[in-house]
Amino acid sequence: MISNYYDKAGVAAAVARGEHRDVIGSMWDEIGGLQMAFLQANGLAPQHSLLDIGCGSLRLGIHAVAFLDAGNYWGTDLNSALLDAGYEKEIGPAGLSHKLPRGHLLTDDDFSFPEVPADMDFAIATSVFTHLPLNHMRLCLTNLAHRVTSPCTFFFTIFMPPNGGVVTESHRQRPGGKLTHPHRDPYHYSLADVVYAAAETPWSIEFVGVWNHPRNQMMIKATKG
Repeated sequence: MISNYYDKAGVAAAVARGEHRDVIGSMWDEIGGLQMAFLQANGLAPQHSLLDIGCGSLRLGIHAVAFLDAGNYWGTDLNSALLDAGYEKEIGPAGLSHKLPRGHLLTDDDFSFPEVPADMDFAIATSVFTHLPLNHMRLCLTNLAHRVTSPCTFFFTIFMPPNGGVVTESHRQRPGGKLTHPHRDPYHYSLADVVYAAAETPWSIEFVGVWNHPRNQMMIKATKG
């Protein structure tokens, strides 16, 4: 199994126990708010459309749906149980159902982006590629470029070896203390790895770096016009 997120039965069981916030890595308020503030600081406005890749139970989504104009948020995740929980236990109680059609939350376990509109302004994938091998990043970048044909800005996070460390060794991330690896979950990458994954796609890669993530995930910006 690539990562624990692919244990769909296990994730569904955790959701059934009321753990839909914890199973996606906890820090619900801190990381959800951090993502929203980052997107706003980087140009997201209410009239824009946003695709939240690996949206889980809507840690970012609850903020984005409230901020964006109705119908402008879309989310994908490989676990339908998390999507259901996010809609039923977060969006509904917050009184935001009228701003988010349930059909905008899509089960997608291979980055095929079913039914995602072709004119998304922004996309984000936080704590997604930290759990996946490099070819999954390549698949996502390739398929997203094919699906979203309009100009788009795509932010995503990765772990990197701290202080220029060797990418083929395991490293302890500070802050957070997470031990990351070159060959198993949680993965780390070099910027050269990301550029390689984006090769032969329309995406231009820019290193953003530190954005105050509590577990030391670095931010990457991909753009296509």
